[in-house]
Amino acid sequence: MKALPLLACALFTAAAHAAPTTYEIDPTHTYPSFEADHMGLSVWRGKITKNAGSVVYDKATGSGNVDVQMDLASIDFGLAAMNAWARGDKFFNVATNPTAGFKGRFDGGTGGVPARVVGELTLNGRTQPVTLVVNQLRCIPHPMFKRELCGADASGSFNREDFGLSAGKDWGFKMDVNLRIQVEAIAKE
Repeated sequence: MKALPLLACALFTAAAHAAPTTYEIDPTHTYPSFEADHMGLSVWRGKITKNAGSVVYDKATGSGNVDVQMDLASIDFGLAAMNAWARGDKFFNVATNPTAGFKGRFDGGTGGVPARVVGELTLNGRTQPVTLVVNQLRCIPHPMFKRELCGADASGSFNREDFGLSAGKDWGFKMDVNLRIQVEAIAKE
């Protein structure tokens, strides 16, 4: 009879640890980046420097979802003229479409770590399916905030023409873009 309350307590504790946790994206450690062709001569790289969002993650099952919102006015190619052009009406037109977003759900994987994020990218007012491969995901106690901190790196690709962004196509630019989202997020209090 004494074992029954102990068993119930153990099951309750296990169930409590299996609950999904909500994490808030740390904008100072989250920088979606991309690579795009430049006339078949070189690869231009850039990143979005202002981001927000959340991650819900169940470490026991590897299930969850992610929502990353990107401020396109913060695009940074490392060249001011290119940044201004990309924000302008010939490309992103941030006056009309100021943000991009990626929303997805964790899928596959083993040991509580998902293999991919199956989701949708919204860019230039259009939404298309995009799947990101999870290259790494790790959680640790945050050394200063004493809450759990998780970090991940995920990558995939998309065709920018699917989003109505075909600038340079007539000059031989390839339309494929490699997307990499590295993110750090801290458990909400």
